[in-house]
Amino acid sequence: MPTVGKKIKNFTRPATGNKSISLKDLSGKKVVLYFYPKDSTPGCTLEGQDFRDAKAKFTRQNTVILGVSRDSVKKHENFKNKQQFNFDLLSDEDESLCNQFGVIQLKKNYGKEYMGIVRSTFLIDENGILIHEWLNIRVKGHVDDVLEACKMHK
Repeated sequence: MPTVGKKIKNFTRPATGNKSISLKDLSGKKVVLYFYPKDSTPGCTLEGQDFRDAKAKFTRQNTVILGVSRDSVKKHENFKNKQQFNFDLLSDEDESLCNQFGVIQLKKNYGKEYMGIVRSTFLIDENGILIHEWLNIRVKGHVDDVLEACKMHK
C-alpha cells in the first residue's frame, strides 16, 4: 500500500472508451483514483454520480477522475453510459491495481466473510506523489472532501 508523500509506481489499466490509461500519461495533472466494489450497485452508482456532477470543479483544479473496480471494461461501458459518467473507469480484473493500493480486504456482509474492495480514494499530485488518502469511506459528502483536498494542493 502506498504511503502519503511517496511516489506511486506507474500502472497501466484497460479503460472505458477503448483506451489504456497509465499514470505516467497523466503527468502534470492531479489524479483522483477512487476504488469501488461493483458497477451498478446503489452506493457505487451514487458515488459515481457525485463525481460526475462535480467534474467541472475538479477540472478547474487540474484534476482527472478515474474510477476503479474489478468489473470488466464491457460492464464499465454499460455502467458509464447508463449513468452518463464524464470520466473513465479502469478495469482491474487481475486485481493488480487493487493490490498495489491495498484495497482488497476481508469484508463482512450478512454474516458472510469474503475478500472485496473497500471503498477508498487516493489523490495523486502532478508529479505522481500520493498526497491524500481516504480509506473505507462513506459516500455522502465524500466528493466534497476530495475536492477540498484538491484545492489545498495547488
